[in-house]
Amino acid sequence: ITVVSIGDGAPTGNYGYTNSGYSVYEEENERLTESLRTKVSAIKSLSIEIGTEVKNQNKMLSEMDNDFDSAGGLLGATMGRLRTLSRGSQTKLLCYMMLFSLFVFFVIYWIIKLR
Repeated sequence: ITVVSIGDGAPTGNYGYTNSGYSVYEEENERLTESLRTKVSAIKSLSIEIGTEVKNQNKMLSEMDNDFDSAGGLLGATMGRLRTLSRGSQTKLLCYMMLFSLFVFFVIYWIIKLR
């Protein structure tokens, strides 16, 4: 009686498997593993880019918040000045408004005359 083992004569490149179909499965697994590795790498780089973009957007939002705070302070100061001006004499305010209106009227008249 001669005993033949399954691994006899199998090439070393097939991880000790015979050509009975196992090597085909192993090659398919390697191909799928490489495909998965490529996809994971793409997702990793995409998530890094998203993280960078989120950091940039947060920085921009912080700067905008600071700008809005300073604009709010400026608006508050202007409203305070308007309240102070409105508490003053009404004749003085009326005089300023009349002078401003005359100035605007002459500027518009001059612009129309130049045409």
